[in-house]
Amino acid sequence: MATNSRKTLDDLFLDTLKDIYFAERQILTALPKLARAAVSEEGKAGFLQHRDETQGQIERLEQVFEILGQPARGKPCEAIQGILSEGEGIMEDFKGSPTLDAGLISSAQAVEHYEIARYGTLIAWANELGLTDAVPLLQANLEEEEATDAKLTQLTEAQANVKGKEKGPKAA
Repeated sequence: MATNSRKTLDDLFLDTLKDIYFAERQILTALPKLARAAVSEEGKAGFLQHRDETQGQIERLEQVFEILGQPARGKPCEAIQGILSEGEGIMEDFKGSPTLDAGLISSAQAVEHYEIARYGTLIAWANELGLTDAVPLLQANLEEEEATDAKLTQLTEAQANVKGKEKGPKAA
């Protein structure tokens, strides 16, 4: 317990940075699978576009590691692994269903909300720690995640929810 009392906000920042770095790398691997599974062309294109953005986000995180003088290394993130596992379950359970895209979008939004929470926290801590060079890099990632979340909401409202209702049981 004595060693834990010596941990600082710097340690927590680095630990959380490793967490989101691992998460982004896992997401980068998952996005092509989501694109292949998506039924709509808009969904496929959206997942592939986000794959490209995610690559840029990883590069920005690597720059933050450089600022800290640390190697870019992730640490296993059980939260993102769980969210991605749920997404794989949706792909299996709803394959061929008109509601598949709605389920994929739901999974993608869970990922986005996790990332938004992490980046918001890292920005606050970077400001507190005086890591002024890291803030714009983290802010750029946060803004992309928020924009992706908004796009996913528009997509689900405009298309996936409508298609999902078309073939479902009629309400009494």
